[in-house]
Amino acid sequence: MKAAVYEGPRTVTVKDVPDAKIEHPCDIIVKITTTNICGSDLHMYEGRTSFESGRTLGHENMGQVVEVGSAVRKVQVGEYVVLPFNIACGFCKQCERGLTNYCLTMQPEPDLAGAAYGFADMGPYQGGQAELLRVPYGDFNALRLGEDAAERQTDYVMLADIFPTGYHATEMAHVKPGDQTIVFGAGPVGLMATYSAILKGAGRVWTADHQPDRLRKAEEIGAIPINTAEQNPA
Repeated sequence: MKAAVYEGPRTVTVKDVPDAKIEHPCDIIVKITTTNICGSDLHMYEGRTSFESGRTLGHENMGQVVEVGSAVRKVQVGEYVVLPFNIACGFCKQCERGLTNYCLTMQPEPDLAGAAYGFADMGPYQGGQAELLRVPYGDFNALRLGEDAAERQTDYVMLADIFPTGYHATEMAHVKPGDQTIVFGAGPVGLMATYSAILKGAGRVWTADHQPDRLRKAEEIGAIPINTAEQNPA
């Protein structure tokens, strides 16, 4: 299969690599149909991590199931699924507490916790910027999608990482109906936080940034834009 392989700082090559395969009865194999490039991928791309040469990037993944392990009970071949950033077992003490981002089972390094696709220091797992992806514990880690998944992939792939990240910010800020809310920064995470605050019924939502195109997008989704370049001219 073809994959986007990290070769070293600022060097990523699309090349042929061995096909992803079932390695455990609970695995599934997903044919990747849509994947995002995350801002945090820059940590690896720019050489600021211990990410090993020869590994595949990509942790915002969506696709169609093409194979399931013998112990998989819910996910079926042919279904479209979106895959959260983190890889978790679903049964360790951290997962039982809902702290799946600190799963102990999937992290082989005893001094660390948490695993992810194609990410430094989060296990040996390959990323999804490839034609195929092995998903451990597919029944737990794959979110099965509805019949419109093939047509709405650009919507559903947002559930892999970027939308939940912005939404979680509003959870941590305890945004509730009627609140006056401001979001600083209108990059992808900031826009998703803006949209989440609006969905939660915030009375007014301001979004501050110095990039006009980002502010236009914030206004399109219902926020009041604040151009920080105009507030603090050089």
